[in-house]
Amino acid sequence: MITLEMMPPLMFGGLILAMLIGFPVAFTLAAVGFLFGFLSIYLGFFDFVFLQAIPGRIFGSVLSNELLLAIPFFTFMGAILERCGLAEDMLDSMGQLFGPIRGGLGYSVIIVGFILGAITGTVAAQVIAMALISMPVMIRYKYNIRYITGVLAASGTITQLVPPSLVLIVLADQLGKSVGDMYLGAWGPSILQIMLFAGYTFLLGLIKPDHVPPVPRDQLTLRGWPLWRKCLMGIIPSAVLIFVVLGTMMLGLATPTEAGAMGAVGAIVLAAIHSKEFSSTGQKILIAGVIALGIGAIIGVFLTQGLLFKLTFVFAYFAVVWVCLEAVRIPELRSLIKQGYESTMRLTTMVVFILIGSTCFSIVFLGVSGGVWLEHMLTSLPGGVWGFLIFINLFIFFLAFFLDFFEIAFIILPMVAPIAQKVLTPVVGADAALIWFGVMLCVNMQTSFLHPPFGFALFYLRGVAPRSVKSSDIYWGAVPWIGLQIIMVVLVIAFPWTVTALLDKPISAEDISKVRIEIPQMEDLPPLDLNTFGKPR
Repeated sequence: MITLEMMPPLMFGGLILAMLIGFPVAFTLAAVGFLFGFLSIYLGFFDFVFLQAIPGRIFGSVLSNELLLAIPFFTFMGAILERCGLAEDMLDSMGQLFGPIRGGLGYSVIIVGFILGAITGTVAAQVIAMALISMPVMIRYKYNIRYITGVLAASGTITQLVPPSLVLIVLADQLGKSVGDMYLGAWGPSILQIMLFAGYTFLLGLIKPDHVPPVPRDQLTLRGWPLWRKCLMGIIPSAVLIFVVLGTMMLGLATPTEAGAMGAVGAIVLAAIHSKEFSSTGQKILIAGVIALGIGAIIGVFLTQGLLFKLTFVFAYFAVVWVCLEAVRIPELRSLIKQGYESTMRLTTMVVFILIGSTCFSIVFLGVSGGVWLEHMLTSLPGGVWGFLIFINLFIFFLAFFLDFFEIAFIILPMVAPIAQKVLTPVVGADAALIWFGVMLCVNMQTSFLHPPFGFALFYLRGVAPRSVKSSDIYWGAVPWIGLQIIMVVLVIAFPWTVTALLDKPISAEDISKVRIEIPQMEDLPPLDLNTFGKPR
């Protein structure tokens, strides 16, 4: 006879078994949820009415979730930027700038990976774009093939952690925290990870200099100001787009969905700027729009926001619309925008179906006391808080061998989040607990893209690499970078301030006790006669 205590582990076992069969995850989640739901009704664990919570949750929390509207905008932005030529220009200019130093091409890939991660937000786009551009160049200059495959795959996964990552948006939604706080928490580990990657390249240049040789100076096609100009032409527009997306969100001027919409429009503008068919008239109007935007900003800060302020922004909007119309006019960009729409539709549909399936599974799981079973199992681990963190990170690390990030986020996080809030609050406080936990798991799940033999970044790399590059070189090349990411997870666990340093500090009870309210003494006033109150005049 099946008891209530047996249902949660049976559900997990059934889910794993169904996934191993190879059936699509979204439908597997829904099928397992309904199967155990009807079994629970038959065994009397809950009534049929309980299943009414499933459509209520789907229509109330999934399809009406405004935060999830940001996903198609950021996906579209990444789809446009991966093919518009921006990555090619940046890698070429950065490669020539750093190429003459030992490991220079590796540094350029890491830096461009960081910048592209802040404007694309998708791993597939980044790995494919950088591999197509940089791999032939690095092979030509005799870089070690395993270093090449490793640095390209690892630099592509940086986008998962660098804001405005889709991963962070989903984590914020599933953990019930603001996207802005999740982005602030991710900046510290993002920069630290770049330093780890660059440090590994530097050490490799000292220990095995033949693995990362410098590019001969006579092979450089650009020097001096033309080289710096090309670098700045890639960095400055990217920095502007990063501010439009992240800056407006951090300053409270836009919601994540609004920032994503501005990023999507900004991506089209960048694509038009980098097109060879972009007209001189469009360039002049764009420059005039940028100047008008600057004038409007100065007027808004130092003067009143009157008619002149509004007119400058009207002209800036007109310039953006003109550039977007030019992008539609150019056949190559029109085709690019169409491809962006198609890839956005596919990813968004996948996310929604996984969310619906995970909702069916999680409601039935909670209905059979799965939350209580999970909390008892995780809180009784030896080692307290650190035992909990080590177990969860190992569990996610091995789970990522088989499941995609979205599947882990939608299945596991809603069940683990309440327990993490309870366990981690004594360490970093109630407000920062889930931010620390979410960023930690984000760093951990980066390794899911590098796991041999199932890492998606390795699949993307295999698909675009020349046939002379062996699959074994791709797999072995990823191993040191997985080690660096594991070191990153350890650092985030050991030093929570890497995540919480930029977060707003809540006012504690001790701070409140130090508050003094002083009432100034008013002198030269006649004494108050209480006998006059209530008497008619």
